Amino acid sequence: MNTDEFCMVLSTCPNAEVANTIAHELVQRGLAACVNILPSVRSVYTWKGKVETASEHLLLVKSHTRQYKAIEALIRELHPYELPEIIAVPIAGGLDKYLSWLEKTEAAT
Repeated sequence: MNTDEFCMVLSTCPNAEVANTIAHELVQRGLAACVNILPSVRSVYTWKGKVETASEHLLLVKSHTRQYKAIEALIRELHPYELPEIIAVPIAGGLDKYLSWLEKTEAAT
């Protein structure tokens, strides 16, 4: 299986409601095979010249790289942040059966 075809998109959300909405929309629209929501991550970052701290929920979106632009667009549409974190990381390897499932799930939509 060619792992260059897959990516994981990371995005932090301000609360569980936003995280659940985005995750469900991504899966329902066939843009992601699976989205994990990690609750209660602590983010420390600089925003408008000040160091900020926030409790957030992290989305781990597993998908095909060809879906990235649509994933980005949907997150931007549904996300309340002025500048949401949207980072794609290539999947360098993985369990062949899981990657096959990912490919089949993407192809079915």
